[in-house]
Amino acid sequence: MHNKDAFLALVKSGLWEECESVSGEGLAVSGSDVLRLTEEQSVVGLVAAGVEKFTVYPLPFTEKLKLLGKCQLIERQNEAMNRFVAELVSKMKSEGIKAVLVKGQGVAQCYERPLWRSAGDIDFLLDAENYEKAKALLCPLADKVEMENKKAKHLGLEFRDVTVELHGRMPFSLSHRVDCVIDAIIKDLFEKEKYRVWANGTMECCLPNPDDDVIIVFTHFMHHFFIKGVGLKQICDWCRLLWTFREEIDRPLLESRLRAMGLMTEWKAFASLAVDSLGMPEEAMPFYDKGYRRKREKVLFHVLKSGNLGHNNNQKYRSKLSKPLANTVTFFRRIGDFTKFAFIFPVDAPKFFITYVFGKFKKNAV
Repeated sequence: MHNKDAFLALVKSGLWEECESVSGEGLAVSGSDVLRLTEEQSVVGLVAAGVEKFTVYPLPFTEKLKLLGKCQLIERQNEAMNRFVAELVSKMKSEGIKAVLVKGQGVAQCYERPLWRSAGDIDFLLDAENYEKAKALLCPLADKVEMENKKAKHLGLEFRDVTVELHGRMPFSLSHRVDCVIDAIIKDLFEKEKYRVWANGTMECCLPNPDDDVIIVFTHFMHHFFIKGVGLKQICDWCRLLWTFREEIDRPLLESRLRAMGLMTEWKAFASLAVDSLGMPEEAMPFYDKGYRRKREKVLFHVLKSGNLGHNNNQKYRSKLSKPLANTVTFFRRIGDFTKFAFIFPVDAPKFFITYVFGKFKKNAV
C-alpha cells in the first residue's frame, strides 16, 4: 500500500471508536513518510490511536515510540491549555463578560481522546459589547498585542507561548452571502443564549450549540482551504462534531443555511472526503452524495499538498523580499491557487477570487 493510503488508513482507524482492528500485514510503508504526513496534517493523536487498532503494525517500532512520545507531549500541552482557558473564562466572568469558546479546545471534546488532539490557538467569540470589554480586560495582561483587524473585529493576543484570539465576527471573507448568514447566526446565538456547556474542570465554558458550531467550523476551514490551505485536522474536527451531535443536528436548518450561503457544492465535496476517504459513517454525514467522489479526489490532493494551514507552502520569500514585492508574489500565487480550485468549484472559485482581489485593493486603499 502506498504511504498516503497507509496514512489515511491510520487516520481513519483513530478517528472512529467503532473502527474494527485491522491487519497491517503486507503494507510496504515508509515510517518516516507516514510520520511526515502526520506532522504536516497535525493529526499525531489520531494516527497514534489508529496504530493501536492494527493487529500488525504498519509502522516500525521506533516510529511507534516516537508517536507515543509526541502524544504524551500533546497531552501535557492540552492540560495546560485547558487550565489557561479556565483561567481566562474566570477572569472574564468576574467582569461580566460573556464569551463563547469556538474551535480548538471546545471541539476537541468531541473526540474519543480530547487530550490527543493537537492544540492550537484559543478562540473566543463575543458580541459587540463584550468584544470591547474583553479587549480592555485582556490587552493589559498580554505579553504582546497584534494589530487589530477592525473590519473583521479580530484581535490576537500573546500570553507566554499561547495565542488567544478575540472574535467579534467570524467572516468567511470571500462571499458577502456567506458573511451575512454567519453574522445572523452569531447575532442569534448571543441574543437567545443558545449555548452548550463544557465542564472544564470546575469552570463551565460556553460553546456554540451544535447547529451553529457546524457552520462556524465548516466556513472557517473552507476559508483556509481557499486562502492558505487546510489540513485534515480541521476536517476531522468537522467530522467529529457532526458525529457527536448526529442525533441533534437540524438537517432542514443546515440545508437552508448552506443554500443561503451558496456552499452546498463545497459541503458535498468535503462530505465525500469525510465518508469515502476518512471512513465517516454515511448516515451521519448530511447531504452525502456519491456523485461528488471525483471532486473529493481533487480536494484531497490539495489538502495533502498544502498541509495544515499551509504547512507545506514555501514562505521563505517573505524574509528575502521587500513587503511590496512579497505581497506581489503572494498575489500571483493566489491566482494560481484559485485557477486550480476552479477545476473543482467552477462557479464559486472565480467569484471568491474576485471578492478576494476587491478586498485586497480596498484594504490597500485605506
